[in-house]
Amino acid sequence: MASDFFEKVQAAAGRIKAHAHVTPVMTSCTADRMCGARVFFKCENLQRVGAFKFRGAFNSISQLSDRQRARGVITYSSGNHAQAVALVGRLLGIKTTIVMPDDAPATKRAATRGYGAEIVEYDPRQADRQQIAEALQAEHGYTMIPPFDHQEVIAGQGTAALELFEQAGELDILLVPCGGGGLLSGSAVAAKALSPNCRVIGIEPELADDGVRSFRTGRIHTVKNPPTIADGTRTPSLGKIPFGLIRQYVDDMRTVTEEAIMEAVRFFFYRMKLVVEPSGALGLAALTSRTVTPAGRVGVIISGGNIDAATMTTILHGP
Repeated sequence: MASDFFEKVQAAAGRIKAHAHVTPVMTSCTADRMCGARVFFKCENLQRVGAFKFRGAFNSISQLSDRQRARGVITYSSGNHAQAVALVGRLLGIKTTIVMPDDAPATKRAATRGYGAEIVEYDPRQADRQQIAEALQAEHGYTMIPPFDHQEVIAGQGTAALELFEQAGELDILLVPCGGGGLLSGSAVAAKALSPNCRVIGIEPELADDGVRSFRTGRIHTVKNPPTIADGTRTPSLGKIPFGLIRQYVDDMRTVTEEAIMEAVRFFFYRMKLVVEPSGALGLAALTSRTVTPAGRVGVIISGGNIDAATMTTILHGP
């Protein structure tokens, strides 16, 4: 039942309350007019580290034993989860080691290092990040805090949707970006507990459609190193735990084009004065491209705002 896992989400909300921001919900008359619906944007780009990932990282790491904390934690991430684990480690006095691809956005690498983490870089074309992290874990006795395939990480991510419903009330549709599935699965659990008739739809780039394929076929598909501008969705596949929850609580999954993603980033920047990374713009892209037909009250989770200047410049100079 959703209520069983929802209890984990509620517990996570209490655990992170004094540490995570309650991010604002913003609206736009222009967006409403474009979409033909009342749209509520949950701004996790204004969360600590600039992404929802802080929620799951704090919820999971804060529950470690003294012995586990003393040994340190390790994870693998292209950026936002890396920053979140690094910051939580600094807040709690825990050593953090992060396996990051050498092509991760420079801003995300710099922030991760700035929070005090040790970064282990790898070439994603030649090596597997999870295998590297697991080898280091075995060597040093670290505790693994994976980016999405972990119940307490998922529960933490679900608090973003929990807050959205508390702030905006019941919704007819909830659109959630999907990479590894942690945010989508946690949000779906919260949505079905708080607004049972709300349709939860996961959104992916067309170039990274492993989740959509998995949802459609009932088995996990893999897309390695997808060339999408939405770097936060470049995970090769859904996690096993998120996949089970997605199959249970998500109503549909859709994909959007690269151009639709960039157009959504431009809209946020020029019309709403928000800096949103491509992965965070997937929900709006689905609405404006009519990949999803909006109706009634629509919630959109903006997952993050960490974007390189070069990438943003390229997007803003588009058509």
